[in-house]
Amino acid sequence: MKRFKVCGLGNAIVDIFLQVSEEEFATLGFEKGTMRLVEIDEQRVLLDRYQRHEPKLVSGGSVANSIIAFSQLGGSAAFIGCVGDDRYGLFYANEFEELGIDIGNPIIVNQPTGTSICIVTPDAERTMRTCLAVASHLSDGHVDEQRVKDSEWLFIEGYVFANPATGQSAIREALRIARQHGTKIAITCSEPFVPKVFADAFQEALRQADLLFCNEAEACAVTGARNAAEAFEKFVGRVPSVVVTNGPFGAYVRHQNMESHVPSYPCEPKDLTGAGDMFAGAFLYGVTHDFSPETAARGAAYLAKKVITQVGARLHSGTRDYWEECMNSNLSD
Repeated sequence: MKRFKVCGLGNAIVDIFLQVSEEEFATLGFEKGTMRLVEIDEQRVLLDRYQRHEPKLVSGGSVANSIIAFSQLGGSAAFIGCVGDDRYGLFYANEFEELGIDIGNPIIVNQPTGTSICIVTPDAERTMRTCLAVASHLSDGHVDEQRVKDSEWLFIEGYVFANPATGQSAIREALRIARQHGTKIAITCSEPFVPKVFADAFQEALRQADLLFCNEAEACAVTGARNAAEAFEKFVGRVPSVVVTNGPFGAYVRHQNMESHVPSYPCEPKDLTGAGDMFAGAFLYGVTHDFSPETAARGAAYLAKKVITQVGARLHSGTRDYWEECMNSNLSD
């Protein structure tokens, strides 16, 4: 019996939510609704400018969001990532401790923590400026063998492939440890550019994976298919298990000799951020806690609906209750 069901490997990012007026936003000169990667000096100017707003802080990162959902559902989880010794890094470490997620000692001295500033205007538009900072330093030396060895699953974030000198070495080391200790391997694409731009490293990891999570655009980037259904078929023989999500058109699931198309739950989305992260975390919870893959996918789809009908990439309460609500409906086994 392993100590953890899942260990995530990903970029540790603190999301910083700012609500500003249209007049204030106009002074920034940003194109509304955009997301741009920035360097630490540019981010620091923005952070210093808005300290008086007492911004809302939320620990995040793609796979980190999945691991948090997994933990909120009641699963035992660990996470490997890097934060700095500033206020944001200490916030991140403390929140994960409160959530009961084992992240070891992620703090790197004299380094700034990765941050994503999300500026929300009255029209509900979100404009984001993301600085990876020390999150991009994650490398093979940070991969804790014990946490990977003690986990049933290793869950790798696609964005980490985008750092060839550091992140890809972390992935290779984590894969090596996982294979050595019988830990199953799951990967999420994160963005279509990951399997395209970093194809060699991504395909090398995919050949060792047990499960791949991707949306339609990502699945087409990996397989060269034209749509989600075609991509789902093209994954046969390439990876044992695959989940291809397709927004309002549901998800294609192949896992443990089960193949199914699971419909989505109709809703009026407010913010699509975090839907895929939630789906992956909830699906992994289901299949590691004796739910059939189809039931796990239904629960995951229900929680994804819940996360996109609010603002923000995470549910801060009610995650377990929503799961139970779905399981107790006539859609469960």
